[in-house]
Amino acid sequence: MKPNDSDFVMSEESLNHLRDIQWFPGHMHKARKEMAEIKSEVDVFIEILDSRIPASSMNPLIKSLRGEKPCITVMSKPDLSDSRVTDEWSRCITSRYERPVLIADLRKRAEVKRIPAMCADVVKRSGRKHSRILAMVVGIPNSGKSTLINTLHERAVAKTGNQPALTRQQQRIQIDDGFYLLDTPGLTWPKIESPESGLRLAISGAIRDTVITYQDIALFALEFLKAKYNERLRKRYNMENLNRTSMELLLEIGKRRGCLVKGGTVDLEKAGRLLIQDIRDARLGGITWEFPNN
Repeated sequence: MKPNDSDFVMSEESLNHLRDIQWFPGHMHKARKEMAEIKSEVDVFIEILDSRIPASSMNPLIKSLRGEKPCITVMSKPDLSDSRVTDEWSRCITSRYERPVLIADLRKRAEVKRIPAMCADVVKRSGRKHSRILAMVVGIPNSGKSTLINTLHERAVAKTGNQPALTRQQQRIQIDDGFYLLDTPGLTWPKIESPESGLRLAISGAIRDTVITYQDIALFALEFLKAKYNERLRKRYNMENLNRTSMELLLEIGKRRGCLVKGGTVDLEKAGRLLIQDIRDARLGGITWEFPNN
């Protein structure tokens, strides 16, 4: 599933930097090997997609890892996404991959308590018969895997936070007598073909903020917001004229929010960080950064 790319054009220097990024650090390589070794014991996969970036958070390594094992999809962080577009993605994934989809705030047990029954159902329909079910929870960094496990377990057994790569090793957690979850580290993949997908992952916080400059992330975000959510952008920063380049808009935001250095020059990195934090805190409302292919 290929996400829609915007008309955003990065500098050649930034594009080369994105191509050279180590997307698959050592601990992820180790985790992938360990996941492959235990796959034979796993009955079902729970793939968590970030509802803000459903296509960009769909890791191609997971498909090859799980093989023919059944899978359910959980779309996390719906409070941070555009609910209308999230519903469209849910229908698209259900139709294209013929798997059940649950849209859920993973912090709320009332929304995730259906997961064990959903897993049991797809395992049964796959022809497998087990007295107990082991479900492997997989997804990109910061997608909500550990939050899901803690919520279902009703106490903290997995590390959570807003930074990627907090989980470094597998954990097997018993939810009830017949259902177990296997927590795994968040995985990216060795080569991300589309620079736009890399930038979407950066906006969501799936990769560390030191990997791509805030200025580049912000310029990409502004190009998209102008096209898809211009009224929210206008309202948040009290800007009437959006018929300007993304750089001009970022400079204006920096001036209005006091991101200035000596001489009155705008600190573009600081202005970019402010914009991205506003986005992550949903101060512009719920935003989905890619749309299903028509």
